[in-house]
Amino acid sequence: MDMLLRHYEELMADLSDPAAASDPKRLRDLMKEQAELSPIVDTYRAYEAAARDEEDSAELLETERDEEMRDLAKQELSQARKRKEHLAEELKILLLPKDPNDERNVVLEIRAGVGGDEAALFAADLFRMYGRYADRRGWQIEVDSYSENGIGGFKEIIATVKGRGAYSRLRYESGVHRVQRVPETESGGRIHTSTASVAVMPEAEEFDVTIDPNDVRVDVMRASGNGGQCVNTTDSAVRLTHLPTGIVIYSQTEKSQLQNKDKAFRLLRTKLYLLELMKRQEAEADERRSQIGSGDRSEKIRTYNFPQGRVTDHRIGLTLYQIDRVMDGDLDGILDALIAADRAQKLAHLSV
Repeated sequence: MDMLLRHYEELMADLSDPAAASDPKRLRDLMKEQAELSPIVDTYRAYEAAARDEEDSAELLETERDEEMRDLAKQELSQARKRKEHLAEELKILLLPKDPNDERNVVLEIRAGVGGDEAALFAADLFRMYGRYADRRGWQIEVDSYSENGIGGFKEIIATVKGRGAYSRLRYESGVHRVQRVPETESGGRIHTSTASVAVMPEAEEFDVTIDPNDVRVDVMRASGNGGQCVNTTDSAVRLTHLPTGIVIYSQTEKSQLQNKDKAFRLLRTKLYLLELMKRQEAEADERRSQIGSGDRSEKIRTYNFPQGRVTDHRIGLTLYQIDRVMDGDLDGILDALIAADRAQKLAHLSV
């Protein structure tokens, strides 16, 4: 911690250096690191203050003869010890290795799995759920591309979620989600089971990935779907094909071809950035592939059972009988539990 404090002081000195302001990327990196280290430094300074209070109270208890003062010293000693222990636990959590992508925006992909039209309707329900959660967190959500099934569902929808800490919380949503309910079209009242797959990817920034224009084929075409505002009356839709990887990106949500092209290249950068991360961390790549899966019922991470009004996250064995609240975007109860379980697992690993 002493080394970290010295580094933090050097960092603050660098931030006050006029040379840093002339280099936007360096300034941004410094500010990001300062924001990451500040909570650790503040907590450690509070821990040191609690330790001093504990030492002072212990000394007073040894030398003081007045019973009233001794009782006061005992209270202060007990409070200082509790405060120090609490701050020590906070420091352990703060010092856990962080994912460098935690503060990035998110590219969210939802696609229908098993269940036909009902799966597509469930995919649309999940998208609305995440949209409402984004509103609760003060994040912005922007649709990048989608494919409808004609009755209000999505075969696939891709969106960008913009906001501080979006990836750090939504990363736990990657995987196969299962729904059990009676479809509106089911006359016999039978419960159907459907799935939708969710993929959460950190959005890449321009300097993360360099794309050679010669590696990309750009096709323009007329947008499909509902008309209005020239959406499907001009060649505004853009399809990018990245030749080395075979990745195809399609964007049609904007009115102009240029806007759709910019959006498509942003999504392509994110896909290529993710591929690079997967190369660097093959173990995480295996985990991500197993999370996204194929939409099969057996690969579920969470079940939404409407007849019973429950939501069950199978990774941590958490069941909440609050399905209406969850589908309305109240996800903090589930995500907080997942984050706590993840931290506990990491702390246990460090203590081995």
